[in-house]
Amino acid sequence: GPSNSEGAGKVSLLKKVPALKDGDFTLAECTAILLYLSRKYNTPDHWYPSDIQKRAQVDEYLSWHHANIRANAPKTMWIKVLIPLFTGQPLPSEKLQEVMEGLSASLKQFEERFLQDKAFIIGSEISLADLVAVVELMQPVGVGCNIFEDRPRLMEWRRRVEDAVGKELFFQAHEMLLNIKELSNIQIDPQLKEHLAPVLMKMLK
Repeated sequence: GPSNSEGAGKVSLLKKVPALKDGDFTLAECTAILLYLSRKYNTPDHWYPSDIQKRAQVDEYLSWHHANIRANAPKTMWIKVLIPLFTGQPLPSEKLQEVMEGLSASLKQFEERFLQDKAFIIGSEISLADLVAVVELMQPVGVGCNIFEDRPRLMEWRRRVEDAVGKELFFQAHEMLLNIKELSNIQIDPQLKEHLAPVLMKMLK
């Protein structure tokens, strides 16, 4: 149901997604959920390595990610599709340019600091760090901002992630993102528009 409903509040005190309910246990925040699931289901070691230094490298990326890749990449989707959908007004192109400049700076750091000449963020095997990164970076792609173009190192990393996850599963997981422009054709409840429009605009200030 809606994330601001009473029922949602019982799963996440912040009434935000993602949120996890596992029996009587509830948990919010995507990174915490990923780490919980990896531990509970004893996933293969490469996802969140038992080696203390490799694990610290995953943690380092996840800490950096929020204020950099996540701070910029999703905004492309809000600017190009979601905010115009809920407000009925397109945002000025200058706003997208501003976000793309911030994202470009983050991608430069991502390649030079984290990826370097490695196959994946922490070495030769995929980890949760790669999953968290690629999901965020597919959002600009879904709205027509090909951030992988002219970045061969980044493109090769994405291909390795696709291969490691499995191409079919990769594109199934990103299907909604890659078709998000179709949302512009749906009818939005006027009350929902009235409620969300100011919230969305505030997000980009």
